[in-house]
Amino acid sequence: MKFIDTHCHFDFPPFIDDVAGSIARAAAAGVERIIIPAVEASRFATVSQLAQQHDALYAALGLHPIAIARHQDSDLDALETCLQSPDSKRVAIGEVGLDLYMPEPQFERQKWLLEAQLKLAKKYDLPLILHSRRTHDQLALLLRRHQVARCGVVHGFAGSLQQAQAFIKLGYAIGVGGTITYERASKTRQTIAQLPLSALLLETDAPDMPLNGFQGEPNRPERARNVWQTLCELRPEAPEVIAEALWHNSQRLFTLS
Repeated sequence: MKFIDTHCHFDFPPFIDDVAGSIARAAAAGVERIIIPAVEASRFATVSQLAQQHDALYAALGLHPIAIARHQDSDLDALETCLQSPDSKRVAIGEVGLDLYMPEPQFERQKWLLEAQLKLAKKYDLPLILHSRRTHDQLALLLRRHQVARCGVVHGFAGSLQQAQAFIKLGYAIGVGGTITYERASKTRQTIAQLPLSALLLETDAPDMPLNGFQGEPNRPERARNVWQTLCELRPEAPEVIAEALWHNSQRLFTLS
C-alpha cells in the first residue's frame, strides 16, 4: 500500500530537525508523498526549499486564518510574487480559509483575505487547501461566489453530512484525518463512511491533530497509514480499493509529478 499525506506542516519541529529521517520514517509506512501547506509569508521560502530539495515533498503557499493578527496586506503581494515564478513542486494555494474558534478572529478581515487568495487560485489555476473551524456554511457561501476551476480540499473535516455534501457539490474534496480514530467523534465517522470514496483525501495535519492512542505526542506523517486503517473499518470497500482511491484522488487534485 502507498499513501499521500495531503496535509503535513513538515516545516515545523520535529520534522524540520530531521528532514531525511522523517521522510524515511514516513516512507517505511508507505507514505511516499507529503504536501506541506504554509501558514504565513515568512514560511514561504522554507516550504518551497523543502519541496525543491526532496522528491517526496510538495509545497502549498498561503496565508492561514489562525495567523490573521500577523498577516500584512503586503503578504498578498509576496504570495503573488511567488506564484509568478514557475515551480513544478508547488501544487496548491494553502493553507487558507476561515476560523471562528479562536479569540478575536477579525472575521471580516479573514473573509477579505480568503477572497483575495481565491482570486489568486483562479488566476494561477491552482487548487486550494482550505481550513474551516465553525465556518463551514460561511465558507461554502464564499466558494459559491468565487468559483475556482481546480477547486481543492476542505481539510480536517469535522462537520455534518449535509455540509460535506455541499462542499462536494461545489467540486471540493474532503480531507480525512485523525478525528475519525476517536470513537466519540461519531458524527464525523458516520459522515466519512457515507461520502463518495472519490471525494476523500488522506491527511494528518502533523504535528497537530494527534490520533487516538498518540495523545500528547506530535502527530507524524507516517500515521496517515493509521487513518487509512480506521477508514477501512468504517467503509464497506476493500482496503486495497480504499488505498488506491485515496492515492488517485490526491494525484488528480494536486497533479503530483
